[in-house]
Amino acid sequence: MTVDFNGKTALITGGSDGIGKATAVLLAKSGANVVICARRPEKLAEAESEITGLGGSVETIALDVGDTGEFEKVIDSVIEKYGKLDMLVNNAASTHYAPIEKLTLEHWRKDFQVNAEAVFVGTKTAMASMAKTGGGSIVNVSSSCGMRAAHNMASYSASKAALTHFSNCAAIEGASSGIRVNTVVPGQVQTAATKAFAEAAPDFAAATEKAIPMGRGAEPEEIAEVIAFLLSDAASYVTGVALPVDGGKVAQLYLPSA
Repeated sequence: MTVDFNGKTALITGGSDGIGKATAVLLAKSGANVVICARRPEKLAEAESEITGLGGSVETIALDVGDTGEFEKVIDSVIEKYGKLDMLVNNAASTHYAPIEKLTLEHWRKDFQVNAEAVFVGTKTAMASMAKTGGGSIVNVSSSCGMRAAHNMASYSASKAALTHFSNCAAIEGASSGIRVNTVVPGQVQTAATKAFAEAAPDFAAATEKAIPMGRGAEPEEIAEVIAFLLSDAASYVTGVALPVDGGKVAQLYLPSA
C-alpha cells in the first residue's frame, strides 16, 4: 500500500526490532518523522543505520516503557520538538512463559506494566496532545493470545486482553476529537525470538506453523503494512477495531484429528 506521511510525526515503542522496526522503516520511507524507543542501544543503532540508509528520518531513544514516568516524558519531548504527535504505535511487549503454578506475581506485574500500563500512559498522554492539534491516530499492538487462551501464557494473554479492551474505550472517548485508536492482533510473527525458538524446538515450531490455516507465520513487514493502513487517512473512518492479522488462526474452530 502506498501512503503519504510527509510532515507527520510518529513515535513507535519497541521500534528497534521485529514489528516495530518494520513499521518504522515503512513510515520513514513514506515521509514521516519517526521516533523509535527501545531498551537496547545497540539494536536502536542498527535500526537507525538501516532507516537512514534508506533516506528516512529517524530519532532513537533508549527507554524501557515499563518506566511509565520516563515514557510520558519522552512523549512530551517529542511533542515539544516536532510541534505535535500525529501517530503513536504502542508495540513494546513483555512476555513470561510459565504454567500458572510457576508464574510469579513479579512476572504477572511486569507483563501488565509493559503491555497494559505503558499503553495506558502512552495513549493518555498522546490523546491529550492530539485533542489540541486536530486529532491523530494510535495503533496498539495486541496478540491473538489476548483473544484465545494458550498454555503457559497467562500473564501475557491477560495483559494483551486488557490492552485490546482499553483501546476500544480510548477509541470511543477520542472519536469526537478526531483521534482514532485501533488494535492490531498478530499471531505468530517471524521475529528473531520466533526464529530462535524454532531452532531450539524445531518439531514444536513446525507443528505450530502447520496449525495456522495459511501454514506459516507472518513476516514483520506484513504486520507493518496493516499498522500503516490504520494510521493513514485511508482508514479515516476506522476506529475501535481489533484487527487479527494472523493467517486465520483466531477465526479457526479447532477440531482434533481422528
